[in-house]
Amino acid sequence: MKLYAGKIDTISNELVTRLTTDGDMDVVDRAEAELDVASVLKEYLRVDRELTERAKDILEIRGLSYSQFGRTKRGLAEKKDFGLGEESITWIINQLLETFMQSQHVDEIYADDNVLRRKSRDILKKHMMVDDELDQEVRDRIRNIQEGTNTWDIEYTRVLEQMKNKHGLKE
Repeated sequence: MKLYAGKIDTISNELVTRLTTDGDMDVVDRAEAELDVASVLKEYLRVDRELTERAKDILEIRGLSYSQFGRTKRGLAEKKDFGLGEESITWIINQLLETFMQSQHVDEIYADDNVLRRKSRDILKKHMMVDDELDQEVRDRIRNIQEGTNTWDIEYTRVLEQMKNKHGLKE
């Protein structure tokens, strides 16, 4: 699961649209409510980048191999009570609910937290699982090259970058 900066506006729009049309909440200013959602998503990306950089620094300082990167980053995330991987959606949803409760752009919330969580989770999952779809699309395009070869690795990386650009998924 990965959140791409290029998906933030789409997620924000879809989430606010869904919650308002379903009658789960009323907003005073729809555009501002979408900006509130976008700010939570951008903060997630900022903290994730910060943890990545800190983990790299720790590996370098301690002379550890890159194989320790995941464990190091996860440890930093736990100290900050930050969600990575599957937990990222839970972290984002908690922040969204807090933002909705405090936002001056959200007039009223009618739905229970678990309804808001479920709908938010569905939308976030849909947009954060593009990696699997992207991988399949790339594999379909290079199916004539034998997997596991250097040529396949190079071509996979090249086509993946093309697909990310095509779909607006630059990190």
